[in-house]
Amino acid sequence: MRNTEEIWRLVDAKKDAYTDLSDRIWDMPELLYAETRSCAEHVTMLEAEGFRMTRELAGIPTAIMGEAGEEGPVIAILGEYDALPGLSQESGVAEPRPIVPGGNGHGCGHNLLGAGAMLAAVAVKDHLAKNGIKARVRYYGCPAEEGGAAKTFMVRAGCFEDVDAAITWHPFAWAGVQEADSLAMTRIDFGFTGRSSHAAAAPHLGRSALDAVELMNVGVNYMREHMPSDARIHYAYLDAGGIAPNVVQGKAKVRYAVRAHTLHEMFGLIERVKKIARGAALMTETEVEIKILSATANLLGNAPLEQVMQDNFMRLGPVPFDEADREFAREIQATLSPQDIASNYNRSGFAPKPGLTLTDAIQPPIAERSGTSMIGSTDVGDVSWVVPTVQASGATEAIGTPAHSWQWTAQGKMPAAHKGMVHVAKVMAGTAVDLIANPALIAAAKADLKARTEATPYVCPIPAEVAPPLKMGGGAG
Repeated sequence: MRNTEEIWRLVDAKKDAYTDLSDRIWDMPELLYAETRSCAEHVTMLEAEGFRMTRELAGIPTAIMGEAGEEGPVIAILGEYDALPGLSQESGVAEPRPIVPGGNGHGCGHNLLGAGAMLAAVAVKDHLAKNGIKARVRYYGCPAEEGGAAKTFMVRAGCFEDVDAAITWHPFAWAGVQEADSLAMTRIDFGFTGRSSHAAAAPHLGRSALDAVELMNVGVNYMREHMPSDARIHYAYLDAGGIAPNVVQGKAKVRYAVRAHTLHEMFGLIERVKKIARGAALMTETEVEIKILSATANLLGNAPLEQVMQDNFMRLGPVPFDEADREFAREIQATLSPQDIASNYNRSGFAPKPGLTLTDAIQPPIAERSGTSMIGSTDVGDVSWVVPTVQASGATEAIGTPAHSWQWTAQGKMPAAHKGMVHVAKVMAGTAVDLIANPALIAAAKADLKARTEATPYVCPIPAEVAPPLKMGGGAG
């Protein structure tokens, strides 16, 4: 208990500086692989705290690692700082009001994620120094979570090879241990090349790349009946071949996201989608180039780490929201549908509570929750296959707030978000300190990971020849 109370005090001692950091990152929303100013802010803070810096991890200019402490176990705390396109929004306003029309915004709370994770790492660093404990804490600044899969490239490059346990979090409406339930995902571009011709005078000479894309999409739609019900496939046109209907389109490109509940199920689906693309090319006498951009594995849970984190949440209790926080959350909820709010309760462990705007309790243990999975993808999954990993949810949003929405952005630098960020930083720091103090917990976490991966070892879903897509553009998890 002494360690717990000390680590909370250490978090509180630095909370103002990292609240300010989260606001500065909110003010400079940068998309995946272009988070240069956000990364620089994190480097400045880490250097001021005395961390030893490693830059350009895995050849990514905005991926960094700061380390403090000597010898002993290595605990990694993972942060993010990328934004999303089209979610520019004024803070503290309960109506759509973009700062820059069509601009970027932190509609998934990664401004809080990075600052809160660093605050936890700094508190652990101070705890180690104050008590003369032999251990190392690392803050990993991880860009491009929103579709860029930076952590997957970092795992492939061996950036986590000597880490004993990894801890992270994500902003949400609830405070608790996050269930390790995500979909493996691969993003693939299919570029078709045919032959242009005059659509009226010489249509017989043309070979339409657009026809090939459309036939591919039809083929994939027919495949949906014959794939696992929890798999997901989506597509978006990148190039439809131009705007002239009297020209047979000689080039067209489509981007696919292929998701499945497990890494190895995803590999099978990808091969089927590739066959459909090649079949479409064959039918239209075109050529197809297939290029993988990024990919992530599904999350693996870790029961020993989840229990340690749950214990820390229960010792700390709920976030101390006040009436002003609840009033603004009430305004946000007024912009949401009853379905938004009801859906947010799914798998939360709580029964719907009419009138509740911000959570007033800690989520029950994962095993006590029920409901239907409604899940996305994250590159934290790849870390969880090679290092025992645990993830928290931090209560920073009004109940019902959809991720990737203007409502989420509007709340990202409000006092309630700051309180939730500091709260979860205490939990992450406490979890790290408990692991360092009890080597048996780390051993149990490693044994749990070994048992989960023994039959199906990790295979990096990104081929060795694929480099980080540093000019990929905006995306979403």
